[in-house]
Amino acid sequence: MPGHTDNEILIAAPVDLVWEITNDLENWPQLFSEYAAVEVLEREGDSTTFRLTMHPDQNGTVWSWVSERTTDRRALAVRARRVEPGPFEFMDIRWEYAEVPDGTRMRWIQDFAMKPTAPVDDEAMTNHINRNSRTQMELIRDKVEKQVGG
Repeated sequence: MPGHTDNEILIAAPVDLVWEITNDLENWPQLFSEYAAVEVLEREGDSTTFRLTMHPDQNGTVWSWVSERTTDRRALAVRARRVEPGPFEFMDIRWEYAEVPDGTRMRWIQDFAMKPTAPVDDEAMTNHINRNSRTQMELIRDKVEKQVGG
């Protein structure tokens, strides 16, 4: 059965600032603790194709893949997918932002399936993504709130 994750966090900052910071791809290595590099390969309108490279994992493996993401500023949403799926059969991601009384609610939804040859199954990857999403969202929240003095 394919994996599905849905995580959100409240950030005490205006939605415009959260949107700007979290959609600045070139800054992702400073925003996320897991990414070592981002290489923008192509930009066309609101769509960007880019290569993400992670820091080495506990076994020394460096994971890298190409993704495509399309931002919709008016809808406060981003859709992304892996173009090079690696160990995934597919990976589809949606980020949603909402202005709320205390700031911005940022939500990440991921739907995916692991290949039978992947080192982990759908359940294990779901657990990993849930843990890691919470960690990365907390880091992002803290960095954004620091910029607004929150």
